[in-house]
Amino acid sequence: MGTLTGTNIIDRARFTLQDSSGVRWTDAELLTYLNDGQRELVNFRPEAKATHANVLLAAGTEQTLPSGGLRLIKVTRNMSGSAADATGGKSIRIIEEDLVNSIDPDWHDPTVTGYSAHGSVVKNYIFDGDDPKKFYVYPGIKSGSSAYIEIVYSALPTDLSSVSSTIDVDDIYGNALLNFVLYRAYLKDAEYAANNQRAGSHYQLFTSSIAGGGQAELSLDPNVARGATATPGAGV
Repeated sequence: MGTLTGTNIIDRARFTLQDSSGVRWTDAELLTYLNDGQRELVNFRPEAKATHANVLLAAGTEQTLPSGGLRLIKVTRNMSGSAADATGGKSIRIIEEDLVNSIDPDWHDPTVTGYSAHGSVVKNYIFDGDDPKKFYVYPGIKSGSSAYIEIVYSALPTDLSSVSSTIDVDDIYGNALLNFVLYRAYLKDAEYAANNQRAGSHYQLFTSSIAGGGQAELSLDPNVARGATATPGAGV
């Protein structure tokens, strides 16, 4: 969560819109645009709302993100319990589904020995980008087990309830959100050619800002900067 408030961003938008007294655009209207902007931002940059959680796994292989989760980013490790001070356990690696299917075709079947042999310790996880709110664990979780793992996922940002509320993403995205608010505001008068052009310009600034930020983050990623390679494989 950032420290910028709705007022911080809306006041800057009003300066550009030359509507300091709120004649053409009310605070409630601009706040709606700001909340829409947060969701649009996370749609383009899921990591902008990266959330860590220690979750209890359901019995079986199929797992679902917590409420408000939009997309799994990664699964990190097994955990000893749900408390904040729970001890971290064995790491969990992502693995291709086809590989698991070829080695253990019955891995989804709760009657096979894989469930009971490994108890509640997860070794691998499988993720399909076409179904981003779900993932699978290997081996499956035995019924009655209390298995916890740590995950990182992209969450739906919380709407600002008032202009005094703080944005639910980092302050670094403040300029991008400002441009989104201006884009939506100018669309209100898009029948005028000049405002239609302004709207398009501000949306382009919004998208280029978040795209440029992503490129900068990639260049500073320790895995890239230090030339890290994939860790040695550990089979299923």
